[in-house]
Amino acid sequence: MKHYTTHEIKNVVLVGSSKSGKTTLAECMMFEGGLLTRMGHVEEGNTISDFHDIETERKSSVYASILHTEWRGAKLNLVDTPGMDDFIGELISSLRVSDTALLTLNAQYGVEVGTEIIWRYLTRYHKPSVLVVNQIDHAKSDFQATFDQAQKQFGTGVVMMQYPYNQGDGFNAIIDLLKMVMYKFPAGGGKPEKLPIPPEEREKADALHNTLVEAAAEHDETLMELFFEKGELDEDELRQGIQLGMLRRKLFPVFCLSARRNMGSGRLMGFLGNVAPFAGQMESEHSTDGRELQVTAPETTLFVFKNVNEKHAGAMSYFKVCSGELVAGMDLYNTVNGSHGKINQLYAIDGKNRHAVNKLSAGDFGATVKLKDTHVNDTLRSRNDGLALDPIVFPSPRIRLAIAGQKQGDDEKLSQALHKISESDPTFCYEYSPELRQTLVYGQGELHLMIVKWTLKHIYGVEIDYVEPKVPFRETITRLGEGSYKHKKQSGGAGQFAEVSLKVAPWFKDMSDPAEFKVKDRQVIELSWGGKLVFCNCTVGGVIDNRFMPAILKGVMETMEEGPITRSYARDVVVYVFDGKMHPVDSNEISFKIAGQQAFRQAFMAAAPRLMEPIYHLEVLSPEAHTGEILTDLQTRRAVVEGFTMEGNYQKIMARIPLAELHKYSTMLSAITQGRATYTQTFLEYAPVSAELQARLALSPQQLEPA
Repeated sequence: MKHYTTHEIKNVVLVGSSKSGKTTLAECMMFEGGLLTRMGHVEEGNTISDFHDIETERKSSVYASILHTEWRGAKLNLVDTPGMDDFIGELISSLRVSDTALLTLNAQYGVEVGTEIIWRYLTRYHKPSVLVVNQIDHAKSDFQATFDQAQKQFGTGVVMMQYPYNQGDGFNAIIDLLKMVMYKFPAGGGKPEKLPIPPEEREKADALHNTLVEAAAEHDETLMELFFEKGELDEDELRQGIQLGMLRRKLFPVFCLSARRNMGSGRLMGFLGNVAPFAGQMESEHSTDGRELQVTAPETTLFVFKNVNEKHAGAMSYFKVCSGELVAGMDLYNTVNGSHGKINQLYAIDGKNRHAVNKLSAGDFGATVKLKDTHVNDTLRSRNDGLALDPIVFPSPRIRLAIAGQKQGDDEKLSQALHKISESDPTFCYEYSPELRQTLVYGQGELHLMIVKWTLKHIYGVEIDYVEPKVPFRETITRLGEGSYKHKKQSGGAGQFAEVSLKVAPWFKDMSDPAEFKVKDRQVIELSWGGKLVFCNCTVGGVIDNRFMPAILKGVMETMEEGPITRSYARDVVVYVFDGKMHPVDSNEISFKIAGQQAFRQAFMAAAPRLMEPIYHLEVLSPEAHTGEILTDLQTRRAVVEGFTMEGNYQKIMARIPLAELHKYSTMLSAITQGRATYTQTFLEYAPVSAELQARLALSPQQLEPA
């Protein structure tokens, strides 16, 4: 495979909602560039990009695919991304390493489900963007409506570069407003014939051309002066102005095409070849400690943006060469975790195909296998100077489910499989919760976790079911309470005897001890599940030997770990041990542990115990038209709305909501907003539940008895 230098490489990411035709467009661009002799089709499951079994089964992208094509001596790296919000991690990592975005719009539906969400990420990552209105040949296509929607949603910087002469079933011609010609395509697609613009379209084309010229001139004073002087810009001047506008994200050219019929892709590739920035023209990378990394720096630097576990090859790391030159056989240092390893095998990637190469230049994408201790966001350097590039920030999980129904003996196999999946997908994570006695999985949505379930079954041979996860409640007290317990057991020989009297009080910052107690010894225990336990020895006269205090504390802690209301963790309690009795022969540690445990249980239940639930801060970003429906749904979920703000064209709703009410919220929000809203959730605090809910959740004495 040919070696390309930094100034011959352009990195283009294809983004857009599901079914907008990204994969078909990528296939078409590879065919147009001569990398394919025949175009594959998503419906037939034979595209280069969608090659995983789950993708051919679903007939849509689940994973981002790295491809490339060629255009007039330049290498266009293409990254085909999935369009569903559930796979947002694939989009974000692809945006992080790409330089130009092609946002595909379906000419039938315009700015549809997911497009607005993707636009927010394009804005956040400040990526130059080209809008591509695809499927112009569909009977229901409406280019003008799609363009108008895009301009309304994304601003007046959305400028027409082309429009279809005859959209719909008979589509075969495009009027180009940069070159001011009409491209007419043969029946089978491919290279078009250049024709003059028809007389009936000339007035419209001239007006749109002038709009394009004005938009291009706005971004450079010299071009503006030329425009005022000549009243026009030539083609090269136009390209210069368009590129400046794109780099500043002030101008977004709009193209139209039919990727399925290969009509218009060549003109789009020509524009990318002439206007899209080369890798060497992009801004410098930055490190976590503020250092700048120029693409021209001599040291070899790789940034790992994707990990894949393949059946036959094992772990494969995908990276971008951010500076220097990578040669097969090089030793590199991992500046994130301190490890180092050799790049024994070096590949360029085209979807399911790998091409062995000897070297890659800065700006290019590559892959290697079996690179030990290498993860997404790692920086690999030829010099061990601690420079680590800014990591990809993945969104927090929005949905959690519990795993149940796995076969006996599958626990270790399941754990290993979940670990491998989380290594490949940073937006997925899992844990075993000893508190809830459940294996919990976290993802971006129900479809995301369904793909995990499919992967466990078909790739790792582990079958699971999902169930509703339990809620990690907490228990505490609201007033003083007292308890006393005598443990006495005699069964021949040495007996057991201990008596403990104690009081409990709710802990809060800067609290004072009751005046009746003089604290001899105080232990403040920061509980691993949050909150505090303060254990105070207030005994006088040696009624309980100090050597038994740890046993009493152990008994208290065991009850704190399985609270008296629901067996949930207890927190924020002060214990005052003030009296008791012991026997010179029969008292021992086990006796005082039992007595302390039972006395504490009594005191806890006498202190007006209160069940608390986790509360999350919820932010919903949605078009204003759906605000009423969202608020109505939140009311049914015990949420407290705290405010509203506008963020661009969207309304942000801020609320407090119990974790228990977030179960399947992503599905409901998608349904009531047609997928146009998104949300984030952040743990806020624990708050008391209502008396009615506490009574419903409290376990009976029989249920609380030890098994």
